Amino acid sequence: MSGFELHAPKGAKKRHRPIGRGEGSGHGGTSGKGHKGQKARSGGNVRLGFEGGQMPLYRRIARRGFSNYHFKNDYTIVNVSSLEKKFKNGEVVDTNELFKRGIIKKSKMPVKLLGNGDLSLSLTVKLDKISASARKKVEAAGGTLEVTSEQSSE
Repeated sequence: MSGFELHAPKGAKKRHRPIGRGEGSGHGGTSGKGHKGQKARSGGNVRLGFEGGQMPLYRRIARRGFSNYHFKNDYTIVNVSSLEKKFKNGEVVDTNELFKRGIIKKSKMPVKLLGNGDLSLSLTVKLDKISASARKKVEAAGGTLEVTSEQSSE
């Protein structure tokens, strides 16, 4: 294939329609803005959420109650199956080791171990939170668990 045979796919090139260049162009006079009114003026348009003077939706809906969003704890999730792939028998699993081996992307976030997958390695797990199913699998494989944060495991 030569360079001169290359072309844009069908529908990729949109026709430019010059506006405000006389009546003969089909886009002269009002230049596609209709007749008069706020939206026909230069810089004229209504702000986001404006409903023509009607009480806007964001003011009609009541804002009441308490949201726990600002106080929630975000955990980086790690499954038992990923420990099986990246660790060897008898090794210590903590946040720094998970970060070094590329299992988690941020070393500062708390980590929770979930029980998806199988585990046959005897590991020492030192993480912030451990699910009940992950706890059973690690203990069944002969490993030990240590929860590093103040919160108890689920």
